[in-house]
Amino acid sequence: MSTERIIHLADLSFIQNSLQGVRSDLKVVHDQVDGVGQELSVTRAELATLWQEFKAFVSADLLAKELHLAETRQVKIRQELDTRFGYYGEVRRLATGILQAADISLVRQDTLTTATEEIMLEAAGYWLAPALVALGAWLNDKPDLAGKALAEAIRRDDEKTSLFFALLCRRAQRPEACRTWLDRYFGQQDPLQLDRQTVVLVDALASGVFGPDVRSHCSLRIEGWVDELSQRVGFIDEQRQQWNDALCSKMPTADHGLRYPHLKQYSPTWPALNDMLNGATLHVVIRDYFRAIFDGPIVPAANLLAAVDQLLNKLVSNFDDEELPLRRDERLCQLIIEAAGDRKVASQRYELECKALDENVSFMQLLTNAAMHPETSHSSRATQRYAVSLSRHWIKDAHQDLTASLRAAVPQQVAIGIDGWQGVTGNGDNEAALSESLAQHVEQRKQQALATVKLGFMHWAALVIGIGFVLFGLPSLNFLFLALGAGCLIWFGTARYQVAQRHKQIEQDYARLKTESLQALAACLAEVVELRRDFARRDSMAPEVGELLDGISPEQYVLAPHDTTRQVMARPVA
Repeated sequence: MSTERIIHLADLSFIQNSLQGVRSDLKVVHDQVDGVGQELSVTRAELATLWQEFKAFVSADLLAKELHLAETRQVKIRQELDTRFGYYGEVRRLATGILQAADISLVRQDTLTTATEEIMLEAAGYWLAPALVALGAWLNDKPDLAGKALAEAIRRDDEKTSLFFALLCRRAQRPEACRTWLDRYFGQQDPLQLDRQTVVLVDALASGVFGPDVRSHCSLRIEGWVDELSQRVGFIDEQRQQWNDALCSKMPTADHGLRYPHLKQYSPTWPALNDMLNGATLHVVIRDYFRAIFDGPIVPAANLLAAVDQLLNKLVSNFDDEELPLRRDERLCQLIIEAAGDRKVASQRYELECKALDENVSFMQLLTNAAMHPETSHSSRATQRYAVSLSRHWIKDAHQDLTASLRAAVPQQVAIGIDGWQGVTGNGDNEAALSESLAQHVEQRKQQALATVKLGFMHWAALVIGIGFVLFGLPSLNFLFLALGAGCLIWFGTARYQVAQRHKQIEQDYARLKTESLQALAACLAEVVELRRDFARRDSMAPEVGELLDGISPEQYVLAPHDTTRQVMARPVA
């Protein structure tokens, strides 16, 4: 009997030690599970950050590649322009050089003849080459050669040749000849299909180059074009849409996310809100653009010779139609570079600007190009003023239409999404309702998370079995059953402790999530309030554009004509 008691005591001690070891191991496993859970949370956060960084990297890489491709393409296009049309520049420089040299009588006749004949041989097919030969022959009193060269220049490009010699005759103070050439030029024009060089004629009118008779003649022609176009069905609507597109080409593309970071992060409506602010900013951009056109004096050329030389330079330096495809590609590359590689933004701007590069445009489109795209239409500040003042009524109507469309596009409801919760606000004044909804959403998620962490069937089975072993072993003091029962009960108790700890952690996590979510919601609503105020402030600038346009008229922006005292061009020395 004593021997059995010793054995039982030894066995019980071993079982107790084993149970303590199991409990210790379970604690280690519990700590490891908690560690794994924490590492899993950190890993998920790091993966989310890595995914965002990867997307940002891919986007930046695409922009960098587009930028590099545009820069490389632009260099190749310019090289091709220089290779195919580089000699045009030499001819263009020679045109003004001949006039200036003739003014001061520093060029001999044979030098002038040789220079123009060499250009004629090199610039095959270019209209300006025979025009310069005709000019040289005219200065050297060779009417037969001048007539032949003039006929060839007219054959190559009648319109540019006519305008070129109209300006030359005005430079030489020959108003009758100037009017004859202008009549020839006007006779070839269709106000629906004007060449781009017509902007030079408008420039001459706006710059006060023509004398009173010729200026009156040009003004009547332009008024006739406007009247003719105005009779067309749908002209008013066409003008409003045309100027609407022109005004939209000035649309800013700023990202206002730095000022409204929470809306950018949590609002699916943010792209529309950002466009809304850019649209409201457009009023300021247009107002400042027109103010820049009309502010400050335009200093006219000191004399008629300089004024006409400026126009002649513009006429001959404007690229010709055969250069147009390459010039289009060059412009698109430049816009991509300006957009830092964003081809989508550059393409949108290019589509709005491309009409300025069209070979033939209506007179009203020509005015639009001159006013809004002077860098591509090669129009002067005086021409811009004249074009805007002549089109002021259509610009105002288009701006009103654009303002209405921008206001109609303003999102009335701003969606907010925070960690799976969705809500909407109009002006940020329903914070209490949204906070309650968000708190309920977090509470619901917490309850769902708590419901997933619970004791399983095996745990409850271990509890029943453990109680059964204890009850079966107590009457007979069977220590083996007692030990097994105690083991099952300890395993159940440990699991229950772990569930309680996990519940406690979930409570803490969701309490923190609730606080952070409510703070993010409050920040979003505050930004909605500020954004609505910001939009109202920017949108209030819209009437200033109409007020600016109401204060101008075409008569104000035609410069006074230059002195009409007769000036005789000097002949080259023999």
